Amino acid sequence: MSRIELPGEKKTKKIILIALVILAILVLIFEGIKNYKKTLDLNDGSQEKKIESLDSQQELISIKKENNDKNDKEQLAKEDERETLLYNEAYKFFFSHEYDSAIDKANEIIVDFPNSAKGYNIRGISKAYNGSFDYAMRDIDKALDIEPNYGYAIFNKALTYELYNKFDEALLWYNKDLEVENYVWTYYGIASIYGRRGDAENTIIYLKKAIDIDEAVKNEAKAEADFDPVRDLKEFKELIR
Repeated sequence: MSRIELPGEKKTKKIILIALVILAILVLIFEGIKNYKKTLDLNDGSQEKKIESLDSQQELISIKKENNDKNDKEQLAKEDERETLLYNEAYKFFFSHEYDSAIDKANEIIVDFPNSAKGYNIRGISKAYNGSFDYAMRDIDKALDIEPNYGYAIFNKALTYELYNKFDEALLWYNKDLEVENYVWTYYGIASIYGRRGDAENTIIYLKKAIDIDEAVKNEAKAEADFDPVRDLKEFKELIR
């Protein structure tokens, strides 16, 4: 027996089926978009929290670094202050001709500050005046190893040579000092060596340069035995009067 199908029924079913499929697809697409937006929102919130966390960490690191830098600067300032205090005490002993005390104070500087050019320099020149040429030079050379252009150490090396009558070496180092500083007593030192040698021309040249920097040099020169060989010369008398 054959089946009897009503006209248009199959077509209607197909239409309904297609409509349902399309609707299901649209629902799926809508839900997918909705979930995607929710995921983005969650990710954005998480990302913001991460950024806030990183910013906070960065701020803490920055604050810590500033505090460390501040502490380091304060510590360095305290160390510089102590080194300067000890040096000034050693310097005072040296100019009071208390060379043993100056050396002891310089020892304190060097123990606390092993790379102190000032400490080695003041100890060196104190040893020079205390009768020890070799140990004096060793300290002054150490100061210059630490700080090659340290003018006062260069000057003291020249002065030490002069103290021990090594005049050619003294002139060499006085002139080296003039390459790094325009120091009144360097000119005076050169003038005094030429004065000892009776070299009136160079004595006048360098003593005049010293006087041009500081008029008080005249009083020193008036009593300086090194100038005795040229003292009676007219030019010398006019220069220091």
